[in-house]
Amino acid sequence: MKRRWKTFTYPPCEYGLQSEKIREIIMSTIFEKIISGEIQADILYQDEICIVIRDIEPQAPVHFLVIPKKVIPRIGDALQEDQSSLGHLLLTAGKIAEQENLSSGYRVVINHGKNGGETVPHLHVHVLGGRQMRWPPG
Repeated sequence: MKRRWKTFTYPPCEYGLQSEKIREIIMSTIFEKIISGEIQADILYQDEICIVIRDIEPQAPVHFLVIPKKVIPRIGDALQEDQSSLGHLLLTAGKIAEQENLSSGYRVVINHGKNGGETVPHLHVHVLGGRQMRWPPG
């Protein structure tokens, strides 16, 4: 008899996976739902590789996210084959920062893991600007 584990119908230990990894595999992230059009967002830009949206909880006057359409859970899970896409994310961040009039400066942040501040297991680049940034950031 298989027990129900949270919202899943099988115990994660049966497959040797931790609960966080199970959630990543089975559940769509909010970003996947935005990319598919299931959830609306304030889209600033999109192309075949990425989508750029305004952050719904901005930490600066200008705060947007550059999100790859390919699901990469976090920067540490990126593969060699993702190299071109990762470069594209950064170039797109700069392009949109210019469109958002951030010529006086901005900060680019990628969070990795719980202690790094990651809240959505789908790689994304934060771009923050429109105010003086402080150091250290955390």
